[in-house]
Amino acid sequence: MTGRRRSVGPDDLVAVTGAGGFIGSHIVRAALRRGARVRAVIEPGTTTANVDGTDAEVVEADVRDRRAVEAAVGGASLVVHAAALYRFWLPHAADFYDVNVGGTRNVIEAAATLGCRVVVTSTVGTIGLDEQGRSDAVEGDFPRVEQLYGHYKRSKYVAEHEALRLAAEGADVVLTQPTFPVGDGDRTPTPTGGTIVRFLDGKMPAYVDTVLNVVDVDDVAEGHLLAAECGEVGRSYILGGQNVSLREVLVILGAHTGLPVPRHRVPAWTTLVAGRVSTFVEGRLLQREPTVPYEAARMATSHMAFDDRRAREELGYRSRPPGPALARAADWFVANGYVSPARRRLIRPPT
Repeated sequence: MTGRRRSVGPDDLVAVTGAGGFIGSHIVRAALRRGARVRAVIEPGTTTANVDGTDAEVVEADVRDRRAVEAAVGGASLVVHAAALYRFWLPHAADFYDVNVGGTRNVIEAAATLGCRVVVTSTVGTIGLDEQGRSDAVEGDFPRVEQLYGHYKRSKYVAEHEALRLAAEGADVVLTQPTFPVGDGDRTPTPTGGTIVRFLDGKMPAYVDTVLNVVDVDDVAEGHLLAAECGEVGRSYILGGQNVSLREVLVILGAHTGLPVPRHRVPAWTTLVAGRVSTFVEGRLLQREPTVPYEAARMATSHMAFDDRRAREELGYRSRPPGPALARAADWFVANGYVSPARRRLIRPPT
């Protein structure tokens, strides 16, 4: 292991931005389990449901507001920046950059004035992929420009470079790059969670032949704290789990719920065409969220396999098989009203 080897624990005040979100709320709980005091920074006007019932101090702050950010993280000994716009389409593309780039810069600069470390949650979407699936991607694989499809990926790529620039100027910054986390509390839901919901709700008659790296969100949360403790300044760490095909994911979900698994595979080109048409007609002409955003179509047809060896060797990161987390996610979506009553009646949990 390398890095500064300072444990996160009872002597720390940990400020977590994006604390109401999926990954952020699990980071809050992971820090609380270590005995740290936690300040959960929530976007104004959003739900606190994911941190309700915890001992976290909840404050509101828009990461685009530098003064609000400084007040929200004041006194912290560690800042974890998990706030981001994780969407595949917005009517105003500039919002991606205002939040994902400008917000990241505000948080890092505020942490730097405190003299404390900041762990920035990025994404494996900024890593270059071998689209033929010949090798698993690692942190040093840079993307070609055409692989940065969509403003979400582009804004996160720019945000990483802003973080690294500030690190070069002296800020204590470490980057994490989660793969595709699953588990409870995915309220939006994320694209991976959305796939689970579509399966549960009977809206997935077929599947795409793709590979993704599925990881328990609790392991990702713990990985953030390990990055705070052991990560090298200016270094990025993939926080992943197991590379599995989408078909394997559906088989796991089918075994847990008793629901039938789609048998038919959709050719990649049909998904891409649907994404282009949907994005142009619904997104550009009608100015509403596309049914099949092109960025989602591109992601669904890419070989998204990753190797998290660096995090395992340098941070002591570990992850569990994705089956229990997928089951936990399915149970949470069913219990929280994401699945129609008719489909819920068809679910037969394993005995």
